[in-house]
Amino acid sequence: MTEPDFLTVTRASYDAMAVSYTEFVDGSLERMPMDRAMLGVFAELVRASGAGPVADVGCGPGRMAAYLHELGVTVSGIDLSPRMVAIARQAYPHLRFTEGSMTELDLPDACLGGVLAWYSTIHAPPEQLPGVAAEFHRVLAPGGHLLLAFMSGDRSMRTVEPYDHKVAPAYRWPLDLFADLLAGAGFEVAARLLREPEGGERHPQGYLLARRPAGGGGRTGNSR
Repeated sequence: MTEPDFLTVTRASYDAMAVSYTEFVDGSLERMPMDRAMLGVFAELVRASGAGPVADVGCGPGRMAAYLHELGVTVSGIDLSPRMVAIARQAYPHLRFTEGSMTELDLPDACLGGVLAWYSTIHAPPEQLPGVAAEFHRVLAPGGHLLLAFMSGDRSMRTVEPYDHKVAPAYRWPLDLFADLLAGAGFEVAARLLREPEGGERHPQGYLLARRPAGGGGRTGNSR
């Protein structure tokens, strides 16, 4: 099957920028208390659910997976870019990192207690996002949690907008529209946060914390 164009472009872009991107984000989490707070809540919920390990989908150089590991979560990383995976493996040899795409995760149904997609869904065109959300739902066990971070806009934003990301084409999503998309994929949205830009950011940032219902409701996929 032919790979969607956005995956080919995104992979090539991050392969080309892997070293400079890693240097750019190095240490940024230490300057973002709200990011750490969201990750902390996610880690606590995952541990409490006992539903399984976490996959950091679009893990890049592995820094978020490493942080979740420090918080006591069993976690592995998946990324489209072979060069990013190589950097993550070198930086965090105690963790597992593999190549893969969020559109078709090489994971069995209901095997995870958590999915983290930290600014990785931004590169998927709007028409691809429902399939990505369904794939996240498929691999999560009932009671499992999903945490998304993405570029957003102020409360007046109503439609998805292209974003001039410095690595690969990207999109900004209205917070509530993205939450509705997750609900349509069978998730229960537990929290939504819109924060103002910090540092060199140009736009507000969105966070969504969602859960696959414990009863197993919503959509499911086929086992792999």
